[in-house]
Amino acid sequence: MNFSATRDRNVAPRLRWNWDFGPLLAEIDTSRLLLLLTALADVGALGAAAKSAGMSYRSAWGLLRRCEEALGVALVVMERGRGTRLSELGESIVQLDSTARLTLGVAHAPWERRLRDLLAPVVRAVPDRLRVAASHDLALADWIEHGRGISFDLFWRGSEEALAELGRDECDIVGFHLPEAWTVAQVESWLGRWLKPNLHACVPLMRRCQGLIVARGNPYRLQTLADASRRGLRMVNRQRGSGTRSLIDQLLAANGLQPESIDGYAHEEFTHEAIAATVAAGQADVGFGIEAAAARYDLGFVPLIWERYGIVMRRATAASVEGKAFLARLSGNTFRQRLSAMPGYEPLPVRAPGAWGEFLA
Repeated sequence: MNFSATRDRNVAPRLRWNWDFGPLLAEIDTSRLLLLLTALADVGALGAAAKSAGMSYRSAWGLLRRCEEALGVALVVMERGRGTRLSELGESIVQLDSTARLTLGVAHAPWERRLRDLLAPVVRAVPDRLRVAASHDLALADWIEHGRGISFDLFWRGSEEALAELGRDECDIVGFHLPEAWTVAQVESWLGRWLKPNLHACVPLMRRCQGLIVARGNPYRLQTLADASRRGLRMVNRQRGSGTRSLIDQLLAANGLQPESIDGYAHEEFTHEAIAATVAAGQADVGFGIEAAAARYDLGFVPLIWERYGIVMRRATAASVEGKAFLARLSGNTFRQRLSAMPGYEPLPVRAPGAWGEFLA
């Protein structure tokens, strides 16, 4: 019996063994033979057994004929009106194989666990329904709401929280954003806090504009967050761990402002739409978010920064059937047309998953 390690796409790592019947059957795929004989023992009909073993009736019959000619002994018996059954030798082979697999499965369970632990940090099974953790985005939300046949589960998370989940292997794909003015070194350093460049690949999707969300007409004539602080205006903030919150803190620090000096800094919301709704309701004078959110609530907008929004996933996920389907939908005309129709968005050229440094290219 020969042994080898195998890892099916959605099955845990395990040991697999095949019988070596010696020189008489050296040219025959004995693994297919065992599948066929085992199926025949269960169903008692060659046609059904062949289908169960993943082969045509003609292929199954040819395989049996070649084996019987090589061995000089029948493996199956065909009886008029009673179908096909295993011969005494065929039954003995199937029984021996079943007993051996049961015994060897128990004996090699510790080795399978060691193989699973060894492979876990490197590659993981891709589920049929992908788990996507993404920083909130109106274009993405709109695409998901109106899209058809999108087979994945979406959870809104802050960029940093989502990236941490991917690093812990708790999701399959992450949507994140970062300032377009960053250098390649900044991108690689930031993503490197949670991910590994040899395991994870990025795909830039779009540019979007972030800035101050204010009342229609910008009655306080705000141009920066510093203006809001100097005039004692009420602010609505994004939650900790979100990419937008990081941008806000960076802008405050660049202007020498302390968070506690801003009224409403502790008032947190979890989406761009919630920020705009808070300003529209008069519960805050200024918020920070994307232009599309301001337009949706008929509010004023002061552009401050362009950023890139994209996704990152394991390279194994990108190469899977599910990953390729997800990427194909995002690069399709429907999503790109929605982007072009929303204020403050620009689609980026379609690209294959690549290195982190290429995210800004």
